Amino acid sequence: MLKKTGIIFTLILLGFAGSAQRSFEVGLFAGGAYYLGDLNPVKHFVQSDVAYGGLVRYNINPRWAVKASVYRGKIKADDEITKANTSRNLGFESNITDVSAIVELNFFKYVTGNTLNFVSPYIFAGVSFFMFNPVADGVDLRDIGTEGQNVGYDGREPYEPYSFAIPFGFGFKFSLNKRLGVAFEWGLRKTFTDYLDDVSETYYLDGEAISQNNPSEYLSDPTLDHKPGMQRGDPKTKDWYNFTGITLTYKFNLFKNYRCRDFGTRRKY
Repeated sequence: MLKKTGIIFTLILLGFAGSAQRSFEVGLFAGGAYYLGDLNPVKHFVQSDVAYGGLVRYNINPRWAVKASVYRGKIKADDEITKANTSRNLGFESNITDVSAIVELNFFKYVTGNTLNFVSPYIFAGVSFFMFNPVADGVDLRDIGTEGQNVGYDGREPYEPYSFAIPFGFGFKFSLNKRLGVAFEWGLRKTFTDYLDDVSETYYLDGEAISQNNPSEYLSDPTLDHKPGMQRGDPKTKDWYNFTGITLTYKFNLFKNYRCRDFGTRRKY
């Protein structure tokens, strides 16, 4: 399936090549990141933190572009703030590194440096690979197995600190001058893991027997008020994360002009 998708994607790019804009852009991203999941099911932008990164965009033509990016940010949530489950009193934070390959579609024709086609909204989608590491009170939550993964409770194994996601969103591009372009973008990532927040299934310890001096026990149930098998999260839903911010790019022309096959004239971009 992936092989067929790659072939189709390549054919699409070759089909666009005849009308190529023949330019690419290199730039920086700055903004914020936030998370949606068991500790924050619906509240966008709550507990957002700083995000940054870099990108390379290849402009196929004034309507289509492909982009490769590496973004890094911090996501976090706390039951006391989001009120997702105050009796649970769990919280986490995690640095997240996202590597994405994305296709962009401009609503209008857009060319950085063009005085006519200098602005356009756009949508995008693609595929991402990301790495994460949930932490609470300075302790790596994955290492201590807060849902019994390290002791094999109910057949559970430690989860991987990386996964894939489907990025999608929208943005707004604006050409500042012949070389510089700026864009605002909002992009969600639908992941295939439920452990961005280290919360997914059930408790595995008797809260009354937990030692508050033992982080591997205490951080699994800070309220000390649950029994093994009681619900801790919702394994039926996967986690999400978001990057929102501004990109500033510098344009390089791959070819200054090319000969029009039909009329033998030379066009410049």
